[in-house]
Amino acid sequence: METYKYIILIVILAIEYYFYQALRLVLANPNSKIIYLVISGLLFLTFGYLLLTFDRHSRVQIPMQILAVLFSAFILPKLLTVIFLLIEDIFRLFQFGFSAITKAETEFPGRRKFFSQIGLTLTALTSLLVLDGVIFGRFRWRVRKLSLKLPNLPSSFDGFKIIQISDVHSGSFSNPSAFDKAIHLITQEKADLILFTGDMVNSYADEFKGFIPAFQKLTAPYGQFSVLGNHDYGIYGNFTSEKERAENLIKLIQFEKDAGFTMLRNEHVEIKRGNESIYVVGVENWGIKPFPQYGDLDKAIQGIQADAIKVLMSHDPSHFDAIVKHHPVPIQLTLSGHTHGMQFGIDLKNFRWSPVQYKYPKWADLYQSLGKYLYVNRGFGVLGFPGRIGMDPEITLITLKQKKP
Repeated sequence: METYKYIILIVILAIEYYFYQALRLVLANPNSKIIYLVISGLLFLTFGYLLLTFDRHSRVQIPMQILAVLFSAFILPKLLTVIFLLIEDIFRLFQFGFSAITKAETEFPGRRKFFSQIGLTLTALTSLLVLDGVIFGRFRWRVRKLSLKLPNLPSSFDGFKIIQISDVHSGSFSNPSAFDKAIHLITQEKADLILFTGDMVNSYADEFKGFIPAFQKLTAPYGQFSVLGNHDYGIYGNFTSEKERAENLIKLIQFEKDAGFTMLRNEHVEIKRGNESIYVVGVENWGIKPFPQYGDLDKAIQGIQADAIKVLMSHDPSHFDAIVKHHPVPIQLTLSGHTHGMQFGIDLKNFRWSPVQYKYPKWADLYQSLGKYLYVNRGFGVLGFPGRIGMDPEITLITLKQKKP
């Protein structure tokens, strides 16, 4: 028996009871209270059923997504109201103590209603924000453009355009046509090269099968290349044997090939323009444990001239600080994903914040360290929570420029 699930339901009921104390002060119409109780009861029963029957290894993502939406939109925001009521209760406790000492009457019934109104307003706004992230936010793709000046960039590659996408997590989407807008945004940029930096699926190769035709619409004159992310290995899936898990990975690599991507597994490819070249390097996933550490940078760059321009695809940005930036062979640009920007945060031109930064110091956008660059893509899709709040899904366009002496 998974006792923790029942504990969660009891906590939620306690939150709901406390929340209703605020609501009944504001709702004067008894019918409104009844309607709320009926709707809230149905939502609680739905949440309870899904929670008690939830299987994290299930190949069907919809129940988990409904759970995430119900919790994020209709349960968690109520804590804001609860907090305000707790603050008022603290005032009331002091008031009771003061009255006991002074024998004075100090009732402030209007104050509790005021605190309730503030809490309920914040709860409603938060719920609307969450629902916007689910209904619209996860489809609000934007193209982020930057020019990057690299020393020793061959002159024929001045103005060379690279599209980076990452973390599609196709298993989190049920309709391939949902990607139409994103595919259009990518194609209209007419990039020279398209790079995908891992996590095409949540766990199972078949999640991507229906999306192959959408990605087949992408073309780039110098090719489309991909690497594996931690989810692509199927380590979070439910397989009967390691053989079945390995076969799942082989199938995914074939599906990505069918979609037009060449998988780089600790290897590189030379990109030639006339007599000049740069190199695209792809390593398997390398992350801080418990994430897999299959990436082998030494193997991937073997045979490349040390001073050649190298663009490295490495799914997890932890790889950059741990290994890449200290490597004796310079890797001028590393492209990563993995963090999703936690699908939640504040993402303004001059200010960025997300809770994920407390785990990943380099979690979104461009970083420079020891003369080497890292770009962390905010992710194309979603995982777990089927939405994005303040952290739009990203398509990155990087234009390489010569750095003049």
